[in-house]
Amino acid sequence: MLVSSLHQTSPGRFLVTLEDGTEIRSTLAVVTDQRIYTGRELDEEALAAFRAASSLERTKNRAAELLSLRPMSCKELYDKLVQKGEPEQNAAAAVAWLLENRFLDDRNYAGMVVRHYAAKGYGPGRIRQELQRRGIDRELWADALGEMPEADDKLDKFIAARLKDPSDRDQVRKVSAALFRRGFGWDEIKSALRRFEADMEDS
Repeated sequence: MLVSSLHQTSPGRFLVTLEDGTEIRSTLAVVTDQRIYTGRELDEEALAAFRAASSLERTKNRAAELLSLRPMSCKELYDKLVQKGEPEQNAAAAVAWLLENRFLDDRNYAGMVVRHYAAKGYGPGRIRQELQRRGIDRELWADALGEMPEADDKLDKFIAARLKDPSDRDQVRKVSAALFRRGFGWDEIKSALRRFEADMEDS
């Protein structure tokens, strides 16, 4: 198959047109590496290699663009690429490429997730759910959760803002349930309620 034209569409990106009118979007790196030029005759093997390399390079570019928008785990990025129509094999290769070049790091990302949700007042249970939802390996959870600051202050503020009468069991039950939904354990909640009651008595 003859390459009938080679057109640069943007910096580093090319549109290659074949003699039958087929267009292949590619990049400078692939065009250079595969030695593509106007008038070159590509046999089936060379054409297949050029298509595959161009497709993979496009997936890598898309992966880098997605990652520039917000941090992601390896699984989140892989799923997003497949969702956008990228071949699974390309998505896996793009994730591996970003890992190799240290643009992806699930360990650092796990720590970021923990700090973010802890700052918003969520407890360990809810944060574990977030780590799982984002596809972060469980073996990374312990270290990330170890970075979690003490939550006593956030628990105390939450209770003080919502519990007006610690003798009102209905109020206590509602506040406790709200804290449990935010990922705090019952022992943590009970301790915080005891601190609140003690503060009320002292005031």
